[in-house]
Amino acid sequence: MALLRSIRRDIQAALERDPAARNSLEVVLAYPGFHARTIHRLAHALWRRRVPLLPRLISHVGRALTGIEIHPGARIGEGLFIDHGMGVVIGETAVIGDDCTLYQGVTLGGVSTRRTKRHPTLGNRVVVGSGAQLLGSIEIGDDVKVGAGSVVVQSVPAHATVVGVPGRVVAIRDADSGTIERLPDPVAEAIQALQQRLADLEVRLAKLEGRAPDPQAAIADLDEIVHHYAAAAGQEARA
Repeated sequence: MALLRSIRRDIQAALERDPAARNSLEVVLAYPGFHARTIHRLAHALWRRRVPLLPRLISHVGRALTGIEIHPGARIGEGLFIDHGMGVVIGETAVIGDDCTLYQGVTLGGVSTRRTKRHPTLGNRVVVGSGAQLLGSIEIGDDVKVGAGSVVVQSVPAHATVVGVPGRVVAIRDADSGTIERLPDPVAEAIQALQQRLADLEVRLAKLEGRAPDPQAAIADLDEIVHHYAAAAGQEARA
C-alpha cells in the first residue's frame, strides 16, 4: 500500500506541476520522469539489500529507456517530478527531499573521487532549472529555486533564489510574510558604475572638443560591447 501511495503521489505531482499533463494515464504511459523514478525504486530496493550488480544493470536499462540516469544508491523523497528529463544525472550519494522538481539537463554531481558523501542534498520543494549543475556535498535548503544553467558549488539557505556561474543567491523569500528581499548584484552594479563613468567621460570630452555632449552614446557603446562578448561566450560554449 505504501508503494502504491508513493506512485500515486508521483502521478499527482506531474498533474499539478505540468500544465501539459491531461490525465493520469498519460503520465503513466508517456512521462519518462515517472518511468525513471519507478525503475529507480526497484534498483534502490535491491541496492539497500546489497544485491550485487543487478541494481546497476537495472539503472543502466532505465537510462537507456528514459535518458535519465539515477544511481541506485541515490535517496529520493516523495512527489519528485522530472519534467522532460533528458540528460538528468543524479549521483550515488545524492539526497532529494519531498516535492522537488528537476528539469532537463540537471546534474546532481560529485567533485570528489573518495567513497564519501560527495553529491548534493536537496531539501523539500526545491526547483532546479534546465541545465543547472549542482556539484559536491552541498546542502540546498527547502523551497530553493535554482535558475537554468546555474553552476552551484556552495550550500544555499532555505527560500533562496540562485542564479549564475558560479551560482549566487540573488533573492531570499520570507517564509512567513512571503515578501522577497532582493540581494545586491555585484556584477550589475559594476556594469552600472562603468556606464556612469563612460557617460561622465563623454561629457568631459565633449566640453574639450567644444561640442554638445551625448552621454547616451557612451552607454550605447558599452551595451554593444557587453552584447558582443556575451555572444562570443555563447559561441565558445557551443563549440
